Amino acid sequence: MRWQKRGLVYVPDGSVSWAKSHAMLPTPWLIDGGPLRVFVGCCDRDMVGRIGFVDLDPTEPTRVLRVSDKPVLDIGVEGTFDDSGVIPSCVIQRDDKVWLYYVGFQRGVRVRYFMFSGLAVSDDGGETFARFSEAPVLDRVDGEVVARTAPYVRRGVDGWRVWYVGGDRFIEVRHKQVPTYTLRSLQSADGASWRGTGRSLFGFGSADEYGFGRPWILDARSGYQMWYSIRSVTLGYRLGFATSADGEVWRRRDHEVGLDVSERGWDAEMICYASVVVTDRNAFLFYNGNDYGRTGFGVAIAPAADLTTTDSRRDHNA
Repeated sequence: MRWQKRGLVYVPDGSVSWAKSHAMLPTPWLIDGGPLRVFVGCCDRDMVGRIGFVDLDPTEPTRVLRVSDKPVLDIGVEGTFDDSGVIPSCVIQRDDKVWLYYVGFQRGVRVRYFMFSGLAVSDDGGETFARFSEAPVLDRVDGEVVARTAPYVRRGVDGWRVWYVGGDRFIEVRHKQVPTYTLRSLQSADGASWRGTGRSLFGFGSADEYGFGRPWILDARSGYQMWYSIRSVTLGYRLGFATSADGEVWRRRDHEVGLDVSERGWDAEMICYASVVVTDRNAFLFYNGNDYGRTGFGVAIAPAADLTTTDSRRDHNA
């Protein structure tokens, strides 16, 4: 399909201490009868992330209605897996509560940092969140000792399923230590307890690739569609696209993603961390641009009919 870029939506103006820069991993939540809320991770002067939100007009997603004046989720207490930063990954509605799955960062010594997955719950419609646990809901296991992160969670007929990023080491790319990771999947009975080692979705297509980031998945009439990020030595970050009949066996169809870097501007060097929300008429793809979201997040639009989804609301509100 072909996405039409509508431009930059939001980048912090630096006026508050907790949001001096970045708007990472835009995570949309379409509120029934309300705005289109996009949770983002913003950084302070020390590059520590906290989660806030931007409310958008659901008929015109470049029009900002409100920006949170304080974090909805702050960093964890000293010594926990998320004491060095938090950024959002997935939001679902469970009865009268909102569940926010997020990335927690903890700085390392021999490696730069670790990334594991947390869960926070809101009782006030997504205005504030409290941790489900101070421990990660996706913690380290053999083969995934550095990263189990960026989860996309949903409920199906056979329980809960998560697709996420997992990895066990750092490598050196262009004289910089960076993690290498792939996409994995697991199942759960309750959406909060995930046990075992994840099943890998697919491997790298060439020696140039070394990371697959942030999966985002929609139902399709023939199965599932997934947007994800491809990290490579030569290109940095680009978006990828894959399809699956069962959510386990995936076919890469990156040539069909329909969105690339611009010739100039805020997203000319990279595009990454896509998320997609479908309304009655349109599909909106939110994404980050240069420097992993330092330049903010933007949106691209396509007719809803171009996505072969079965039920757009169910994709984002379990």
